[in-house]
Amino acid sequence: SNATKYTVSDGENIKITSEGVYLISGTAKNVTIYVEAGDTDKVQIVLENASITNDTMPVIYVKTADKVFVTQTGNNTLKVTGNFTKDDANNLNAVIFSKQDITFNGTGTLNIESSENGITGKDDVKITGGTYNIKSSAVAIRANDSIRIADGNITLNAGTDGLHAENSSDDSKGYVFIAKGNIKIEAEDDCIHGGSVVQIDEGTFNLNGAEGI
Repeated sequence: SNATKYTVSDGENIKITSEGVYLISGTAKNVTIYVEAGDTDKVQIVLENASITNDTMPVIYVKTADKVFVTQTGNNTLKVTGNFTKDDANNLNAVIFSKQDITFNGTGTLNIESSENGITGKDDVKITGGTYNIKSSAVAIRANDSIRIADGNITLNAGTDGLHAENSSDDSKGYVFIAKGNIKIEAEDDCIHGGSVVQIDEGTFNLNGAEGI
């Protein structure tokens, strides 16, 4: 009830600068949701039947915050169809691009289509529940530090790797941990790639790629 509510409109970006819950709904083209909050701020973006298609920029771009949560309710679709634009020397190569820890949850569905990566996280990418359908020309979900999946229904169709975690400067990071979930991956290269460790405790997996794990 205390959420800040936005209905997206064509070409009108949304800028989040402080801690809170932000409810995003509606259908639009060329809209980027920027998160530029404080270093201790926790931001929750709730997607409620949102449909956004961009030409060259991520739909969600997390620059600064402590943690960001993306929560699905209803059926949501995010797409980038063209060549991504660089920003501040960053190669913005994903529909959801985060320079901070990012967690995905909720009871709804998130559909992502990308001309490059689906989700890119420079720190940790976590999924605790929900349904995810990602089709990407490159990596479906990529993280520097870790990909951690507690649960969820995840279907990935990737032009390169399905799940890819790798940190070239810290061998203790770049890992994939899956507690459980229903995961289906079609990949042109690796289905699951961990630079340091891949740990799978439970789950149902259907993997089809040049390499499985």
